[in-house]
Amino acid sequence: MNKQWILEPNYTESQLQKLFSELSAFSKSENNDAYLILAKLLLQRGIQSIKEAKEFNNFTNEKLHDPYLMLDMDKAVNRIVSAIDNNEKIMVFGDYDVDGTTSVALMVSFLQSITKNLIYYIPDRYNEGYGISIQGIDTAKKEGASLIIALDCGIKAIDKIDYANTLSVDFIICDHHTPGDKVPNAVAVLDPKQKECKYPYKELAGCGIGFKLCQAISQRLALSSEPLNKLVDLVAISIACDIVPVTGENRVLASQGLHLINNAPRPSITALFGEKEPNKRYTISDLVFQAGPKINAAGRISSGKEAVDLLLATSATEITSFAESINQNNTQRKEEDKRITEEALEVLKGNPSLQQKNSTVLYKPDWHKGVIGIVASRVIEKYYRPTVILTKSKDDIIGGSVRSVKGFDVYQALEACADEMIQFGGHKYAAGLTLHESQLQSFINKFEEVVTMQMGVERFIPAIKYDAEINIEAITKQLKQFIDKLEPFGPQNMTPTFVSRNLITTGKSRIVGADGLHLKLELKPQNSNIIIQGIAFNFGHFADEIISGAPIDIAYSIDINYWRNTETLQLMVKDIKFSDKR
Repeated sequence: MNKQWILEPNYTESQLQKLFSELSAFSKSENNDAYLILAKLLLQRGIQSIKEAKEFNNFTNEKLHDPYLMLDMDKAVNRIVSAIDNNEKIMVFGDYDVDGTTSVALMVSFLQSITKNLIYYIPDRYNEGYGISIQGIDTAKKEGASLIIALDCGIKAIDKIDYANTLSVDFIICDHHTPGDKVPNAVAVLDPKQKECKYPYKELAGCGIGFKLCQAISQRLALSSEPLNKLVDLVAISIACDIVPVTGENRVLASQGLHLINNAPRPSITALFGEKEPNKRYTISDLVFQAGPKINAAGRISSGKEAVDLLLATSATEITSFAESINQNNTQRKEEDKRITEEALEVLKGNPSLQQKNSTVLYKPDWHKGVIGIVASRVIEKYYRPTVILTKSKDDIIGGSVRSVKGFDVYQALEACADEMIQFGGHKYAAGLTLHESQLQSFINKFEEVVTMQMGVERFIPAIKYDAEINIEAITKQLKQFIDKLEPFGPQNMTPTFVSRNLITTGKSRIVGADGLHLKLELKPQNSNIIIQGIAFNFGHFADEIISGAPIDIAYSIDINYWRNTETLQLMVKDIKFSDKR
């Protein structure tokens, strides 16, 4: 798929020279290339001075906001403290994805030090679906819980909360999804996206909202901050895997959590990652691509409760048992993901009329509900447009996962299709929905109409935004160290991407991988003997021309390859273009 390469400098030449001079004077270094590139990277992130750069890397608790600035926080704390004082049973309820399960693990870990009258509940993806469920409320009543703390869900559960109220089961909702016109009649609703909420930072993940509630309880009860500080690893995992902006409080919490994971990891998280290279330092990317899929696999294949059980486990025997089960779930998840993706792409390949649309909506009753969100993302890699993958839920109900492309608000698009669905919820780029089978064709038609209307005059074209065009001679360990100082990376602070042009193979580039899909590159400029290694996943089809010596341009990030206790610089190639075809 052809991609646009876009450089949008967020600075003027005079700003660049000013910051470069400041950095050079401050460092007294002769490596001007590295400092010039660093100046560009800082300016791209809105940082115009060394003072601002130091503040950007201030990850202390002083950077966190007062939790009581959040609407209803005082009500939530009052109700929880009352429940603890009166020895009421509390149910902690969370969704089955990474954000929901880490939220429950965090809240249970915190509360169990101050009350033993505690249970937790994760809804079944297939029998109950997303969010607060009647079954969960009935379980709370049956178990004698008079208070439910709902995490990463609930902001639209109007009817469910009304039902709980008839049973005298109170709710505190901790959510970060976009509210509707009406909020549930709960004791307290914590969601910074509420219009009336004056909380300064709006982009916390669900686990982050839970963390703020624990912070507020800790302050009210004058507890030591140390136990809560040891739970930021869970917040970091939720931030990474829920793809929220890594800015503001999220940046602070993610940094603190990564520090904990790298320096004093809980055994259950170590079990998720498995054995690592001695010098390996985990990043947001590792949380997204290694820990996250395994945690998610529990809810996709078996039960999200298994993920919470693992995260809360302390004995080696329990951790080993839960980790083995989750690894088996993840293996099955991969198999289902691969099979359904192949089937979905085959449907599109065999139907030219579907390929010409501005949206993709595919339905097959026997597709595994647990992986259709992943499949939607895979389909977008091939056909870049808003995508809905649907499967049979129960009776005449169809369930679906929605994924979007850069710059297109799929939640807003779904709002315009509300009459063609039973319900929906989610974010700008990811959502879920249910509809009756009888609504399927009308939904397909309406979604295509809305996407076409909202997308503008041009078809969706994937883009790679890069920070700077550089010569590979500038790629040094010092530059990599400078880049690392800008971590943690994620949405709104992405890993720096660079472009280098007119490179040729040394003759050692080759196809790798059991399926021959990937390229191991060894490249050099045409007029230099400087050599750099790189890996280009899913670019095996470029092999013949590259191996023949055709000059190429590459877009890439700079990484460290760990192999047998040796560290070498490596390019993670995101795209390849032949230099004479630009």
